[in-house]
Amino acid sequence: MTGRKSDSAAPGSQYRERNSTADRALDILGLFSDSKLSVSAQEVATSLGTARSTAYRYLQSLVGSGFLEEDPGGGFRLGLRVLELARLARRGYGLSEIALPVMRDLSAEVGETVLLTRRAGGAAICVERCEAEHPVRISYERGSILPANAGASALALLAWLPEKECRELLEGQRLQRFTARTMTDVDVVLARLAEIRSEGHCVSRGELDADILGIAAPVRGASGAVVAALSVAALEHRVPDRRLGEVVKSVRAAAGHISDRLAVAGE
Repeated sequence: MTGRKSDSAAPGSQYRERNSTADRALDILGLFSDSKLSVSAQEVATSLGTARSTAYRYLQSLVGSGFLEEDPGGGFRLGLRVLELARLARRGYGLSEIALPVMRDLSAEVGETVLLTRRAGGAAICVERCEAEHPVRISYERGSILPANAGASALALLAWLPEKECRELLEGQRLQRFTARTMTDVDVVLARLAEIRSEGHCVSRGELDADILGIAAPVRGASGAVVAALSVAALEHRVPDRRLGEVVKSVRAAAGHISDRLAVAGE
């Protein structure tokens, strides 16, 4: 009986250990950010609350599977396997292949950077980016995760959600201030979202990045639900009021074109 108990307990114990290891691996990958492109074994040990030798063992496991690689400058950086997964994730959406040709045409037409974003909970993720002839430095790099209260794309993604769901998403996070124009009051954001719904698009001025104008329109899937946002990002002085209506019209037309293609594709 004792022997059988030991045998039957082993698989569960091994499962818990594997699950724990997977959790630690995800925690390590979560340490990387735009400002943290390399991590040391000591940083990992401190973050995980483990001995340095244990942290190093986790790191070496991730190196062996290609998710990390040793950084020539010291520490560890993301490996090629992460890039491959990112590529597969974008392909899995089906959205990128449909949207990219339209994005390139829009960028060429208006001469500005074009972005495609999707919502993930209370955040916006930049899925694709088409650079213009005059590139601008903005927070929306491909793969960037940004909060929902700042920037035309993020606001356009929230605007067509039910108000109760919007409020819960906004109240469930700390609304960070990026510039003097950033909205950090939930009621103010909700009122803004109502305006965006009424107008059918969003115009944002310096709310996420100073001096940057954003114009975003919703992209709808086959069901009619908003699945993404298409936007133009430009230095404010490059889109004066006399040109704003023209660019808004182009963004909305392009978003509609992508929506039509998604409907045909059944996405």
